[in-house]
Amino acid sequence: MEKKAKTWLGVGAGVLVLGGIISLFQDDDDKTDTATAQPKTSASAPATADGQTTAPATTSGIPSPDTAQTARLVAALREVHPGLVTKEAKAISRARDVCLDITQGKDSATIRGNAKQRFQGGDVALSDDQADKVVKAVEGSFCH
Repeated sequence: MEKKAKTWLGVGAGVLVLGGIISLFQDDDDKTDTATAQPKTSASAPATADGQTTAPATTSGIPSPDTAQTARLVAALREVHPGLVTKEAKAISRARDVCLDITQGKDSATIRGNAKQRFQGGDVALSDDQADKVVKAVEGSFCH
């Protein structure tokens, strides 16, 4: 009986260690610090008088695409490289960071270089031309 208890104790400790290791590799987008958490914006966008939807307000100051803009962004990113949107939420987060670079008035080479670094990895390697298309996709969909 003592051997079974030690085995289960070892298995339990292994699960805890594995969980800790996995949490180290999670994206910052998945973690929330309750002490500094910002309130989330509404998922639905208000309609204007002409029936168009407007982007929801953000508390971070970074523009966020509404539903229609997200669809345009995802389609444009897929045209650049299908691997850019394997995780749509991550692609939107990266696109918002590109938009922040644009709204901060960074030069085009910096914006393109940052977009390239943000979006490539894994099975995706972007050329400078593809990085330019990513920036244009962000600008053309929600970051005006």
